[in-house]
Amino acid sequence: MVYPHIVTAADPLKSTIRLEELFAVLAEQGASAAALVNSKLYGVLPFWDACKKAGIHGVLGLSVPVDFDGAALPVVLYAQNNTGYHMLLKLTSALSTRDVEAIPQKWLAAYQEGLLCVIPDNTAWVLTDRSAALGMLSGLFGERLFASIERPGGSVQGTEEAFTEFCSTFGLKFMASHECRYVKQEDAFAYEVARSIGDGFKLSDPERPKPEHSAAFVPTQAQLSEWFSDHPEWLEQSRALLMNCRVTIPLNRQLLPKYPVKEGGDKNELIRSLCLKGLEERVGKLAQSYSARLDYELGVISAMGYIDYFLIVSDFMAYARKRAILTGPGRGSSAGSLVAFALRITDVDPLAHGLLFERFLNPERVTLPDIDIDFADHRRHEVVEYVAKKYGALQTAQIITFGTLSTKAVARDTARVFGFEAEELDKISKLIPSRPGITLREALRESKALEDWIIGNETRERWFKTALKLEGLPRNSSIHAAGVILSPGPLVDYVPIEKGNDDIFITQWPMQELEAIGLLKMDFLGLRNLTILENMAHMLKRDRNLVIDYRSLPLDDKETYALLAKGDTAGIFQLESPGMRRALMLIKPSAFGDIVAVNALYRPGPMEFIPLYARRKHGEEAVAYIHPVLEPILSETYGVIVYQEQIMKIAAEMAGFSLGEADLLRRAVSKKNRQILDEERQHFIGGATAKGYTANEAGDVYDLIVRFADYGFPKSHAVAYSMISYQLAYMKAHYPVQFYAALLSNTQGNNEKTAQFMREMKERGISLAAPCIANSRYGFSSEAQQVRAGLSIVKGVPGTAVKAILAARKEGPFQSLFNIAERISAVHFTRKAFEPLIKAGALDVLGKDRAVLLASLDSAIKHAELVKPNEDPGLFDDMGSSFMKPKYTKAEPMPDGLKLDFEKEALGFYLSTHPVEREKEQRNKAYTALNDLPKKKDRERVEVLGLVEDVRRIRTKKGDAMAFVTLQDETGVASVTLFPKEYAQYNEILDKDALLEILGTAETRQGKTTIICKTIV
Repeated sequence: MVYPHIVTAADPLKSTIRLEELFAVLAEQGASAAALVNSKLYGVLPFWDACKKAGIHGVLGLSVPVDFDGAALPVVLYAQNNTGYHMLLKLTSALSTRDVEAIPQKWLAAYQEGLLCVIPDNTAWVLTDRSAALGMLSGLFGERLFASIERPGGSVQGTEEAFTEFCSTFGLKFMASHECRYVKQEDAFAYEVARSIGDGFKLSDPERPKPEHSAAFVPTQAQLSEWFSDHPEWLEQSRALLMNCRVTIPLNRQLLPKYPVKEGGDKNELIRSLCLKGLEERVGKLAQSYSARLDYELGVISAMGYIDYFLIVSDFMAYARKRAILTGPGRGSSAGSLVAFALRITDVDPLAHGLLFERFLNPERVTLPDIDIDFADHRRHEVVEYVAKKYGALQTAQIITFGTLSTKAVARDTARVFGFEAEELDKISKLIPSRPGITLREALRESKALEDWIIGNETRERWFKTALKLEGLPRNSSIHAAGVILSPGPLVDYVPIEKGNDDIFITQWPMQELEAIGLLKMDFLGLRNLTILENMAHMLKRDRNLVIDYRSLPLDDKETYALLAKGDTAGIFQLESPGMRRALMLIKPSAFGDIVAVNALYRPGPMEFIPLYARRKHGEEAVAYIHPVLEPILSETYGVIVYQEQIMKIAAEMAGFSLGEADLLRRAVSKKNRQILDEERQHFIGGATAKGYTANEAGDVYDLIVRFADYGFPKSHAVAYSMISYQLAYMKAHYPVQFYAALLSNTQGNNEKTAQFMREMKERGISLAAPCIANSRYGFSSEAQQVRAGLSIVKGVPGTAVKAILAARKEGPFQSLFNIAERISAVHFTRKAFEPLIKAGALDVLGKDRAVLLASLDSAIKHAELVKPNEDPGLFDDMGSSFMKPKYTKAEPMPDGLKLDFEKEALGFYLSTHPVEREKEQRNKAYTALNDLPKKKDRERVEVLGLVEDVRRIRTKKGDAMAFVTLQDETGVASVTLFPKEYAQYNEILDKDALLEILGTAETRQGKTTIICKTIV
């Protein structure tokens, strides 16, 4: 029993076949061979792996169109041997990277070796005389050319007779085939829906391409035998063809790229000289401990064959430094390498921080090193482009990822194909809970409303059943956010590729499959916080001609630690959450190690030790060790095991493990496998007793290691990322204006964050100046003791108009509204661009009331259309257009209330004065500020004044109406709950933007404080 043509769901929306379901059926049928035939080489390794596990002979095929004088005729190519497999890699790559719809004959001629070619009984082959095409293929493949006949569901196709006759004239051998695109016959409809999702059609659309039949399921042996009972030899030919295909896909090779060196150059000498030079620059004269560690690391790196890799990373990091692209201090375990520090791959000195090389590269467990690099996110692509240019486009690729039909997506996409109305689509989104990882089955169990909406309605029941079948299938492909592959030779020798962005190819296989064949993946990660730091440094250079080198900031700055101890960490990487702030206020960091520890401890599980760490740090509790041997290792964290490296040091110190063995122990005990735990216990106690410790002492320490194995965090990663936290905290403590300007630029469009930073600025006496056509830049910028809002933050203003204003301003200040109009041209001077700018106050600098500017806008637009209709040199440019400038239109001054409303409309927040603040002054009464609510005791009485931002009305389980109101004042936002009794009383005044004085009680649940409304005045 063989299956010559299986299309799997790895070919997005061209099949609904999942491997686990498929192989259960294949095993049941006693299949001896199965061929994967997708339209690209998607899903090859998982299919191959599944075949091996099931004991089924796997065959690789590819369905491709071939170009015969403009006609794209389908063929199926099977890899007969490893040469054929490499030809398939090249063919699919060529088709997917070039702008061609079908494979030209000359490509097929170049890549036919080791391939079997099968002509399917497709209508295209008999519509007209295809003798020339078949003659060409016959000449190319000879005995390796076959014809396949399909009888879906047992029905003989109308073209079968003509097709067999035509192929017989060329002496072709016939095989039986059957295209499988779903597992069971009843899946035909779900497959049709999947195709419609992919093609963008509704089921009711007359233009929708429909499947030729509904029998593309996986048939049984009995069914196939019956369908081809008159030609059993065709079935035998299929079996012979598939069993004749013998391919091996080599896995777990080390396909490491090569670093280019001059002929005769020795890479060992090169890396050593670079390391010595780097260390001399970074730490001065080398102590013995540094020399010994360097020798040891270089020996391991060389023995494992990774020298090229380190040189490559060092090279592109040097490029980033040369281009002033900010890179992170390190990421993950690579920060434990002195070689990485010496080559400026990381900025963490592992000896100064007690980090272990074996946590990164273990000579006793050979795995590819993982050096991940963070770059300022807006410039990451520059480094990727440099690498592609240096090592060649054919050896560099980004990595494909497949988006799946997630729960909400599959529900909505299926509903759209079914022709559901927009209101129904919205209802579906609301009825499915938004919990991450939820499935449709769970949603149905959890949401009674969803169940009620579906049950009893035939169309909705069918919709839900179909969505269930499609849930989780690959939907589309995109590019991995960080991964880059470098290969030692042309990529197409190892992996299929396709067209990507910016002239950089992408692989047809995702990350796990690339790593399985041994290709090296490097992560080029974009980190927003580095962009923020880079932006701050630019502002300081521009404003004060001050150059900041983040790598040389003093790590003992008192102001920085004072800021952290207060929990003043909004905007600081990794230290922003309310829980983290509480931890900082408890620990009160006074040295860099405290930041590292709190970053490592603040995770579910380990965080229970934060109070203990704090008490011991402040001398409120004695530090205790279960054995004196632990003291030198655990004293830095007051006797608490915080880091994985500490576990490794304990095993080395007490049980005489090598650090490589200690790393294996760390990995093993974290898996909590009882058998492994017992084996390692014997190993540990044996080693410890050999060093003179008692079995009881060793057992106690081993139990401690097991207890903390899950809690341990890699110290190397914690140190590296804590450096970014420290740098941002240092900037906030010393350069708050630049700090807030950079943060506001980065959180543009996030009203909640903007409001939070504006409140903090106010408390610090830093004002936020309105956008201004004379002084603003594109984003937020720093000016003396204030932050200036950028022109791009004004809602609705096109970025092209902002750029045109900034470009024109270089030629000199703007004199009037009409002067702007004639300088930037009618292309950019539009109502859409300038009405919001006027409302935001960006043109106040012209000395005219905003009402006058709005009234004059039409005549200014006409002036631009007359004087400079486009960006070409204008008719009046040389003459100066002053003689024909229009006059401003008179208008009554704009009232303050309207000004504020317009500001909120244009900016998303109140800039000059918040209306609530003004109202409070007029009422002359003390209210609780909304951002002070968390300081209130539970059930404490509060009186607040605020504007209604949003009202969410719901019904209780009993069916009573109640509401949650989002209220804002000049300090922040809060949630107000109105239970049914209060809701009935005040429902009519709960309007958006209504000003309400609310009396109630503060209630804190899960760290969030809300107001329970009692009365509204």
